[in-house]
Amino acid sequence: MASSWKPVPGGVTAPQGFLASGIVAGLKPSGKPDLALLLAPQGAVCAGSFTRSCVRAACVDLCADRLQQQGGAARAVLINSGQANACTGDRGLIDSQRATQALADRLGLDAEEVLICSTGVIGVPIPMDVLLAGFDPLVEALRPEGGSAAAEAILTTDLVDKQIAIEAELNGRSVRIGGMAKGSGMIHPDMATMLGTISCDAAVPSQVWKGMVQRAVERSFNAITVDGDTSTNDTVLAFSAGEPLPESCHATLEQGVTLVAQHLARAIARDGEGATCLIEVQVEGTSTEAGARQIARTICGSSLVKTAVHGRDPNWGRIVAAAGRSGVAFDPEAVALWIGAHQLMDAGHPLAFDRSAASAYLSERAHGRYLVDDSVRIRLAVGSGGGQGTAWGCDLSDQYVRINADYTT
Repeated sequence: MASSWKPVPGGVTAPQGFLASGIVAGLKPSGKPDLALLLAPQGAVCAGSFTRSCVRAACVDLCADRLQQQGGAARAVLINSGQANACTGDRGLIDSQRATQALADRLGLDAEEVLICSTGVIGVPIPMDVLLAGFDPLVEALRPEGGSAAAEAILTTDLVDKQIAIEAELNGRSVRIGGMAKGSGMIHPDMATMLGTISCDAAVPSQVWKGMVQRAVERSFNAITVDGDTSTNDTVLAFSAGEPLPESCHATLEQGVTLVAQHLARAIARDGEGATCLIEVQVEGTSTEAGARQIARTICGSSLVKTAVHGRDPNWGRIVAAAGRSGVAFDPEAVALWIGAHQLMDAGHPLAFDRSAASAYLSERAHGRYLVDDSVRIRLAVGSGGGQGTAWGCDLSDQYVRINADYTT
């Protein structure tokens, strides 16, 4: 983590003035927490990033429309887990509007200031009687220390919650950025992540904040993959509220937003359904950052690369083959490749390497046994350009098939 930003506890409510809650409302048959609320301070602005799928839940359109109409002004986001409320016809939008209006009434806000995210099984509407009955206890549970409860309540097939908070001294005062996310399957976002929320206790003009968030998303949530499937509900909502910062601090603030987003993105990839390790691919030598990231993401998304990593097999040909089909042109005679510290190619030619040692490197990172860093690092150089990019993914195991074969049965 960059030296100016240090980790602090508190998650999404670590920034001053943010409140959150998470409760068991009864939306999921498991009896686990399933309803969360984040409330931002007065004057907050919000930037959103959403799925680009043409098959999208009504809550996604509602959030996008309200942020556009309100110039980014927003105060709260409601998140229900258990039902995606996607592909449910007119009822999807009606229920989302009804839920945000009822919650706005309890919070003393305009309905347009309240956003909603849903996650769960596609084609299943929200049981509105259960949802609405949960609003009073949900609002009553709002706390400055409610970040962990909210982070737990948004999970579906996740094995762990995903949250972070960091702090730095900017312009003579302490500034904090927090975040939470959920996601484990259907991870190949083309906008943001499955569901993610970021908070910041420094005020930034709405358009400036929007630019910061979009760039952070490209370098984090848009750089991960688990299984190649995007969701109907993918949403990231980032709130900024508090004392304004001078423009001279904006670059450092954006660095912090990116750090939070990348931490959450990595956590999602590491928690991929059935995964045993995180894969980090670093690409350099392209003409643009976007091109490097595209190559890296293609490698992370290759089923052959993912299964080779799972089998602890340093089958480097799969990596180069994936790079070649990424859609980014490069000179094959300029390729150099490393798995961990083991160099496998140079100037487009294979090198002799210790296959057993390379396999041992992959094995060390399985199931987090390598406690300092359990990520498998792959580095690929494709030329002399200044473009550099990183993407994250995970290995592919038979458990992924089992989890998703039985998802609704």
